[in-house]
Amino acid sequence: MTSAPFAPCVDIIIPTFNRAHLIRHAIDAALAQSWWNTRVTVIDDGSTDDTFAACEGYFDQPSFSYIRLARNVGTARAKNAGLLLTDGDAVTFHDSDDLPHRDKILMQVRALIEPNMKADECLNWQMAHRQAGEDLSVAAALVHHELILPDGRRVAIRKDLSLCDDVFPNLQMGSQVPGEWTHINSGLFRQELLQRNGGFADCIEEDREFRNRLILNGEIIRVIPELLLVKIETTDSLTQSQASGYVSTRRKADRQMVWARVDEWRRSGRIAPEIIDFANLEIAFVSNPQSLALRDLPQTTATRQTLSRIYAACKGAPLHETAAQ
Repeated sequence: MTSAPFAPCVDIIIPTFNRAHLIRHAIDAALAQSWWNTRVTVIDDGSTDDTFAACEGYFDQPSFSYIRLARNVGTARAKNAGLLLTDGDAVTFHDSDDLPHRDKILMQVRALIEPNMKADECLNWQMAHRQAGEDLSVAAALVHHELILPDGRRVAIRKDLSLCDDVFPNLQMGSQVPGEWTHINSGLFRQELLQRNGGFADCIEEDREFRNRLILNGEIIRVIPELLLVKIETTDSLTQSQASGYVSTRRKADRQMVWARVDEWRRSGRIAPEIIDFANLEIAFVSNPQSLALRDLPQTTATRQTLSRIYAACKGAPLHETAAQ
């Protein structure tokens, strides 16, 4: 960890768009986490509903921050905004329709700080750019989850093989839902992992691409066997809507990009870090300007300059008084 190896500060980032009816549940679950050293940041991706009003009751809590983007930029870029404007030792993302177990982050932190791990000589560590006997440090901790589908079915997602379905799809037969993906979005990621691999690609398959990049670049990932998250798929979820669902034209194009990066790994053994290009980032409102920080991530020079301007403006608190409600 960057500053507190045995008591890391965890940023819980909640990206949201027009989920005023759900966002309080997500915030309450994040604030109720049993791990004591957390900060909760809602990134409002330019909502046009009552999301501001739904979040306003939390503004007086010192561990909570609400950041409203000036315009809708999409989930991947909203996540990148959350990464860029926080600086905790580790980061996790909770969607507005996620309900994490109160001990989720506690158990993930325990996995990250587990001592005395070594690369077992029985395994082919060269595939992960490491040597047998080498000391290992867990870079990400994932959890299993329960998925509630729009038709009411509850599916327990425990299929660890789904972590490599874009590399070995022949291992994925017989799942109840396509892929039965282990939920990368709600993983807990070390700051150092983000420095090595960058942020999210600007697409709606951003979680899938991020997952592949971490695995194929040899990051050490621990999967916690307990079901520590309930994910609710509603008819307005990105994966269910006609425009962005699994069989949509947009998502099919994204998958081609994701698979092209797997081909890149097959040729070179690496996937390049995702350098964040967000020079046009605009912030409309910040509830807690003093909580803002600048995370050290791969980013363009123009992005870094934009962030420096936002940081300087917010520390003077003008955005706190000019909310576009």
